[in-house]
Amino acid sequence: MSRAVWLKADDTVGDWETRKRRITAGLEAGVDWVLVDREDVAKVRELGRVNVAAFAGDDVHVIDDAEPGEEAEPDAVVVGKYGEGDGTVDLPSDFSGSADLTTLRRTEGTSGAYVRVLGPGYEELAQEAARDADYTIVVGEDWNIIPLENLIARIGEETDLVAGVQTAEEARTAFETLELGADAVLLDTDDPDEIRATVDARDATDRESLELTHATVTAVEEVGSADRVCVDTGSLMEHDEGMLVGSMSRGLFFVHAETADSPYVASRPFRVNAGAVHAYVRTPGGETKYLSEVRSGDEVQIVDTNGNTRETIVGRSKIEKRPMFRVQAEVSHDGETDVIETLLQNAETIKVATAEGRKAVTDLEEGDEVLVYYEPVARHFGEAVEESIIEQ
Repeated sequence: MSRAVWLKADDTVGDWETRKRRITAGLEAGVDWVLVDREDVAKVRELGRVNVAAFAGDDVHVIDDAEPGEEAEPDAVVVGKYGEGDGTVDLPSDFSGSADLTTLRRTEGTSGAYVRVLGPGYEELAQEAARDADYTIVVGEDWNIIPLENLIARIGEETDLVAGVQTAEEARTAFETLELGADAVLLDTDDPDEIRATVDARDATDRESLELTHATVTAVEEVGSADRVCVDTGSLMEHDEGMLVGSMSRGLFFVHAETADSPYVASRPFRVNAGAVHAYVRTPGGETKYLSEVRSGDEVQIVDTNGNTRETIVGRSKIEKRPMFRVQAEVSHDGETDVIETLLQNAETIKVATAEGRKAVTDLEEGDEVLVYYEPVARHFGEAVEESIIEQ
């Protein structure tokens, strides 16, 4: 499931200048949606590219069709403000008489429902709205997880459940509730740091956590020159981060980013000297790509020595002919031993993670234990497949 962050920026948060500052901070942080009043849609479009949801308004319950060019159209119309959803209008005794639900069912295109959970009746309204709404936004007055737990348990996959939050910590809890979590959060804050932290919480929920293991080096030998690939990314990597690369898809070696200075060259913490053009590099979603195919704008996976992952954009792929080492290692799995290998440049700036810490490939010896990701599967165009393939 891919999570999302919505940012609340309607007239309840302040005047346009206040809303504009909030929206700008959201755009810079990378929010997915901005929720505004209908009259602000065009102004939001001028600020940057983002999905825009708009409240239906307080004077109509059925959305009037605007003539093309009259106003910017939102990506989603949200019903509930100044209606039953926010408590302005009393809940009907029978939901068949609900004005909000009637409006929702008549709304063309992408629709949403906004419900403040003021009591059990509002939970029921949210459940009813979820039958027709693409997005069901639920906001608790005194934030707690009980109404959210109820709704996660009762609402199926017919809608995206969006939980109202005011902090990144509340967002993290919403994403984790009942293990399934909300599909998205609606953040209500002006604090740019809190907005960024909420986006980080969103990203963290989508990241893989890999189980890395150690393999015993059985051979390190010079094999002449080959076309070597440096993957230069648009991100700065930390000292314990790098990429997973290897000649065999089932066993990828952890290669450190060039975060350390050396007597011969300055650090380049955006770079991983990843190996020869034939090798695989792991990409988001558990797929692989040949290093020769990596291009500017592609996504690759950054991994740290604990197996935590994140995505990054490739800024440049640099291929040059360089002298290489062949590194071979044995990894144990389910009581059996498998042999994996890769080609890495013969240079002291290329470092791998070992049981004793980072080590230059030029200092690597038989018996060293190197960090690898082992996954006994075959690959077809980068995707794992259940078939027998021999790599040697």
